[in-house]
Amino acid sequence: MFSGSIPALVTPFRDGQFDEAAFRRLVDWQIESGSSALVPCGTTGESATLSNDEHHRVIEVCIEQTAGRVPVIAGCGSNDTNNALLHMNQSKLLGADAALVVAPYYNRPNQEGIFAHFEYLAAHNDLPIILYNVPGRTVTDMVPETVARIAGLSSVVGIKDASGNIARVTMHRRACGEQFCQLSGNDETALAFNVTGGAGCISVTANVAPKLCAEFQAACAAHDWDKAREINDRLFPLHIALFTDASPGPVKYALARVMADVTDELRLPMTPPSEASRKAVDDALEIAGLI
Repeated sequence: MFSGSIPALVTPFRDGQFDEAAFRRLVDWQIESGSSALVPCGTTGESATLSNDEHHRVIEVCIEQTAGRVPVIAGCGSNDTNNALLHMNQSKLLGADAALVVAPYYNRPNQEGIFAHFEYLAAHNDLPIILYNVPGRTVTDMVPETVARIAGLSSVVGIKDASGNIARVTMHRRACGEQFCQLSGNDETALAFNVTGGAGCISVTANVAPKLCAEFQAACAAHDWDKAREINDRLFPLHIALFTDASPGPVKYALARVMADVTDELRLPMTPPSEASRKAVDDALEIAGLI
């Protein structure tokens, strides 16, 4: 259902407010550069510091500007099941193609609680759901047995796996079937993820290198592993540099370097990346040929 390079879009701010004009330009650039779908209001979009009204407006603008050219996978995650459902209901009303729903964070539910969260959402909204497992942020980990249970729900179509455990691609394929869409949540391991059976990546790096990321994913889909490795080597320093400080600080800094009239403004508690991080980003942008 979903494949290729799918940027987890940043949410541009200007003077504390959502910079709608910059976001619309970002959406157009991403599509023109070959991105195969878009994710507004994910972690990289600073969803944790958006009000519900802002959250829904970002999704609405993304859908408006995309105008059906590529699918929009709306970030709908919350540690409150009812609020996640609110996001899903609004996203469906706005015309989103799917919902990206992270495992509940902070509350630390057990595996039964994680299953019950997704079971409730699927029972009350039929928008296709892509699970998002990122234990480094949520603390909880959707283990493969739980993923298999959740994948049995009719509206659950895939997973964004940011566990960093490449073996899980095979485990999920065996447990959930080959039609279960597996997308990497980590740019630096996307090559290995695809070799093992993944279909693409919900990417941070694609914010600033959309064409290269799309070409990389196209090479993987064609099983042109020599070309994929070549592009991966070129992008790898950037994959690493974008996490040399708290994300999305480095990627917002990088985007401001490569896209005109976009600020690197963040919302508290996020603060600008360190000087060392900025230098790492600058060096990696040069290696990738982006500046």
